[in-house]
Amino acid sequence: MHSLAPRGPSAGTVTVVFRHVVIFQWTAEATDAAKRAAADALNALAQQVPSVRDYRFGPDAGLADANWDFVVVADFDDEAGYTTYRDHPAHRALIADVLQPIVAQRAGVQYRLDH
Repeated sequence: MHSLAPRGPSAGTVTVVFRHVVIFQWTAEATDAAKRAAADALNALAQQVPSVRDYRFGPDAGLADANWDFVVVADFDDEAGYTTYRDHPAHRALIADVLQPIVAQRAGVQYRLDH
């Protein structure tokens, strides 16, 4: 799993209140190189969007047959931070140029963390 160290106001404290989780199923044609490119692009994306507080992603561990292939978990201070990320031009480009060609299915959820 790859991750970005916590940063911003929430670094070292428990103030993150909004989480985005997305899971992917790769297409049968998705190559290992394309999957690595997706991980590299996600890593770069986290650095480009200041509202991201914590960013983790990686392939499924392969412990259950019904699992999906890949997960992204991103934390933000609030809903506005998430929408900034969601609508960021770099994020939109990553989806269109890197992920859509290799993603067969996507599921996502956003939720508030209760502390």
